[in-house]
Amino acid sequence: MTRHPSNTAGTERHDPHTLAGLDPHGLLVLSHTLFACAEQSEIVRLAMGHVSALGPYHAEAGYLVTGDGLARVPGHDAGAPKADDAQMKDLDEADGSVSLPGRSWTWAFGLRGAGGLLGYILVSCRSGPDEQGRFLLSTLVGLASAALSLTVTRAAQHDKAAELSRLRAERDTALLQLDTMRSEVHLQKTVHEALARVAARGGGEDAITQALYELTGLSALIEDRFGNLKSWAGPDRPDPYPVRSSTYQEEMLRQVAHEAGPVRVKDRLIVLARPRGDVLGVLALEDPEATADEHTRFALDHAQRSLAQELMHMRDLTEVELRLRRQLIDDLLEGTDETSAYARGQAVGHDLQRTHYVVVVDWLGNAANSSFTRAIEQATATSAPRPLITRRGDRMVLLTEVRPDEDAVYTALAHELGTPDGAIGVSTRCDSLDGIPRCYQEALRALEVRQNSRQRSGTTFFDDLGLYRILGPGNDLRELEDFVREWLGQLIDYDVEHDTELVETLSRYFDCGGNYDDAAAALTVHRSTLRYRLQRIREISDRDLADVDTRLNLQVATRVWKIILGGPR
Repeated sequence: MTRHPSNTAGTERHDPHTLAGLDPHGLLVLSHTLFACAEQSEIVRLAMGHVSALGPYHAEAGYLVTGDGLARVPGHDAGAPKADDAQMKDLDEADGSVSLPGRSWTWAFGLRGAGGLLGYILVSCRSGPDEQGRFLLSTLVGLASAALSLTVTRAAQHDKAAELSRLRAERDTALLQLDTMRSEVHLQKTVHEALARVAARGGGEDAITQALYELTGLSALIEDRFGNLKSWAGPDRPDPYPVRSSTYQEEMLRQVAHEAGPVRVKDRLIVLARPRGDVLGVLALEDPEATADEHTRFALDHAQRSLAQELMHMRDLTEVELRLRRQLIDDLLEGTDETSAYARGQAVGHDLQRTHYVVVVDWLGNAANSSFTRAIEQATATSAPRPLITRRGDRMVLLTEVRPDEDAVYTALAHELGTPDGAIGVSTRCDSLDGIPRCYQEALRALEVRQNSRQRSGTTFFDDLGLYRILGPGNDLRELEDFVREWLGQLIDYDVEHDTELVETLSRYFDCGGNYDDAAAALTVHRSTLRYRLQRIREISDRDLADVDTRLNLQVATRVWKIILGGPR
């Protein structure tokens, strides 16, 4: 090596002729190329390509160790004869001779690294190499092995770096999740503690809405299943509170019930309190800006559970109270000991020492409907104090301190039940407990008169029955039957024998004040048919319908026949 001066200090130039003299076989130059290569198969191909530069040698094949065993390196002398796989396995990772067709000497040089065998290079020649040739071939194999080891090391380092990066990413993700979980647990703990304080203080709907408002910052409210506001906490409470139609309310309840968790309905986030399937109440948050997050939904969902427990507890207490109240009124209607009745009345908050009225309600199509009872309770909810209520067959019986308004209760019930086809009977005033059974019979009589009158729907008071009060409870039934037989016996017998309705025709005729058109319409027959029936009535009964006294007796007889004796039955 000769140093040549130049304009740049410290820069050295090498004479290529001198390098060629030091490295006549090009191994140093090859080593630079091998160590710069990152592909294992390319390293083997470069080494195989340099075999012939070392002497009369030929690289037959190259192999690399893979997960499936030895794999031949592609792309080098594809037409050369291949070594038998069994021979390569028999080497058992050692160097050794390999038989190839047409080759007098072939040797498998092992490529090894710190981890063991990395591959093979098969070299052939006409005769075995001399000592210098073996040294050169061994040096070439050593350089290729070192280059392969370097690529393996680099790959391992790369894999370790990738694994380290992955682990760091997983650690960061886990830490982030931990922070999120810690935050969520803290928020959940806050919600649990707030609602636990509500329960410890006795609960209540106002306490629940106030706690929910403080937790979320959104106005909270509770409605009953009909949409009536029961509690509100927070600003912007509507005044008056909007009234929704029953159709919209039921559709909204169905929509929310079909979803799991809080459901957005317009500007509200809503959940239902239904601990046993029945909707007992609606809990909602006013959220017009749609700012509710998972924390808000969690608080709303847990507040709903507290509300469900509260409403269920209230419902159980109410059911116990209702059962006691029904047992009390059942005993009063049949007659019971006054001392015991007064004590039981005080226990359920009802003063039996005041005057009372008995009310009987019968509504078409609601005999076995549980909503009938709720409708009665809803319609009389404004009464103070609340009436005692029980069911008798298809009818509801009320014992109330306030004489019902003529139209108020009927109108409220028609609205609640969605149909006007109902009747109400009201007794006279009852000033003592022993008079309640009599007043019950009066209310029943008033109801029956209403249901057998021309206008079957509405309210009838026993005070207003007039003549029918004389035909009320206490009259001798045998005398009434004799009176009916005297005036209607022939017509009744004729109806039974010929399956006709002459007595009913006469009754409707009198109900309509003798008006042919109205009577025919009430009987759903033609006017001429009505005339024919009335003529047959005159002939069979031998009565003059134009006579005032006859008409009066016949009309009273038809009323007794229908109301007292039960009509055709």
